[in-house]
Amino acid sequence: MFEFMNMNMTLFHGFTMFIFWAIFFYLLISIDTKEKPSLLDILKKRLAKGEITQEQFESIKATLKLKEGN
Repeated sequence: MFEFMNMNMTLFHGFTMFIFWAIFFYLLISIDTKEKPSLLDILKKRLAKGEITQEQFESIKATLKLKEGN
């Protein structure tokens, strides 16, 4: 019934499926591990864009108890 499938073709399909799943899981894991910006970085960007004033920046920073060294 399956004369067209010899051992070489079966091994090739198995190897190809292994490579597919390895790449799939690598991409899945690499998407989750991307570094997210800290709250202080976001706050500094908003200050630089002019979305908030220096007083608002200091107030939010004090409210969130953020430190410059983080």
